[in-house]
Amino acid sequence: MHLSLFDWLIIIAYLFISLAVGLYFRKKASRSITDFFLGGRSFPWYLAGISMVATTFAADTPLAVTELVAKNGISGNWLWWNMLIGGMLTVFFFSRLWRRAEILTEPEFIELRYGGRPAALLRGFKAVHLGFFMNCLIIGWVNLAMVTVIEVFFELPHFTAILLVAGIMALTAFYSALSGLWGVAVTDAIQFIIAMTGCIVLAVIVVNSDAVGGIEGLKEKLPERTFSFFPSFSTGDGISDLGNSLTLGIGSFLAYMCIWWSSWYPGNEPGGGGYVAQRIMSTKNEKHALLSTLLFQVANYCLRPWPWILVGLCTLVLYPGLPDEEKRLGYVYAMRDFLPAGLKGLMLVAFLAAYMSTLSTQLNWGTSYLVNDLYKRFIVPPGTIRIPVEEMKHYVTAGKMITIGLMVVSLFVTLLIETISGVWQFIIECGAGLGLVLILRWYWWRINAWSEIGATIFPFFYYAFSKFILGLEFPVSFFFTVGLTTVSWLILTYATAPEAPAVLKNFYQRVKPGGFWKKIPKALLNESPPDPFTFRDLFICWISATAMTYSILFMTGDIILKNLYSSIVWGLVAAVSFTILYRKTARLL
Repeated sequence: MHLSLFDWLIIIAYLFISLAVGLYFRKKASRSITDFFLGGRSFPWYLAGISMVATTFAADTPLAVTELVAKNGISGNWLWWNMLIGGMLTVFFFSRLWRRAEILTEPEFIELRYGGRPAALLRGFKAVHLGFFMNCLIIGWVNLAMVTVIEVFFELPHFTAILLVAGIMALTAFYSALSGLWGVAVTDAIQFIIAMTGCIVLAVIVVNSDAVGGIEGLKEKLPERTFSFFPSFSTGDGISDLGNSLTLGIGSFLAYMCIWWSSWYPGNEPGGGGYVAQRIMSTKNEKHALLSTLLFQVANYCLRPWPWILVGLCTLVLYPGLPDEEKRLGYVYAMRDFLPAGLKGLMLVAFLAAYMSTLSTQLNWGTSYLVNDLYKRFIVPPGTIRIPVEEMKHYVTAGKMITIGLMVVSLFVTLLIETISGVWQFIIECGAGLGLVLILRWYWWRINAWSEIGATIFPFFYYAFSKFILGLEFPVSFFFTVGLTTVSWLILTYATAPEAPAVLKNFYQRVKPGGFWKKIPKALLNESPPDPFTFRDLFICWISATAMTYSILFMTGDIILKNLYSSIVWGLVAAVSFTILYRKTARLL
């Protein structure tokens, strides 16, 4: 595949802009690790929200959605649509608490909430487990997706594609290490606009091609149930083919609907966490924290999906003979076969933008854990360097060096990953059962460090036992792991002592979470300023915002697919939900 001069000019201009942004923000990132990792806690809500949604839009996402649609129709997207429920829970129940905690990273929260050696052990473990091992896996699968795009698009050998991706990684790591979170967030915003524009353009061109024949032609060429937004109660575990109408089965659907509260997954951690918590903690105040996460959830589920879904549906018509392991490549084939000169460069830049926004965030976020919760906490603690200014510079320099190191290790991990879906399933099932602890640790005093240690470790053993000893497959293996992990951490919680009253009191005074805190003296509870949000208010906001976002998602789909009456129904539900949400939040914020 050869690009025109205009295509190459678009690509070069994009790379130059990304580098220029990094150079512009380099001074802001050098003052302290708070500036480097949290942008000085000065982000407006719209920048933090766009940065979150840009990070979730990686090079693998359009390919993954294409594969989901090719296997299970539109309803296959419930694999990630389910996570909206947990995302909205974070918006109203946790975003203000993360900002209120005044911490730098999620692992730092552990020694605020728990005490003693178990808390220190858990903090160090999480820093390495999430910031290094899981982060390298995530970057590895994102790298693999970009390698696949370049390999197929340019018809290059696999190793040559890896070398090109390594060069893009080096550029991204350079401006990430140079500019800190400010540079990452601003480039995220630019990259998201470019990426979405490219995906929309591709969808319009492919749907209206002669081979597809527009929406009417698409609906004529595919079984009706392929276009269903909801699963079928008659297709078993959900793996069906074109002859069976491409519909998600109820077993898989029920498993997916348990993921949002039970399983750790990057970008959709129950209770918030990861880079989402990082962006929340970078906002100006609690109001900006809530609005940024609300923007993230609405944009993530209402703005992003349909261009990818439409191309995914078209690939069923254009490339009907693709084997399962190549179905995700249909998206790249459509780029290669249907885009004219100029637009090929735009679409390739869209993928570069999606890839680089995710990569820069993962590098900055992972480095924040390794610096703040490993290097600074255990190796070079505060006070080791006597001059405060020099100490801050030392930590920033360590962050820059670790960013480069993460890039190198992640590139090596990329060579070991064979399938993206295999990594996804491994991460979801090896975090199954942890989610409930991450939610309850804010609101229930009895959760202790051992609860979280057990819920973090147990899933690995139960997953291995279910897979390799019992021979269970998803979704049965998922239910098995969630059930046993939940029972195990509850037993461990009551078998170990609760956190010391002084630890609980300090946490409550800092965060004021509300909930079940009977170990806190009543005098302290009465002294705490009342939160304008009651639990009833939070619950109403959560339900109405979730209903509104799902309704907009389905209304948009029905408008695109020309289903007039159902689009009106979804529109009315969205309007009612928005009215309830607006009145409640406008009064309380």
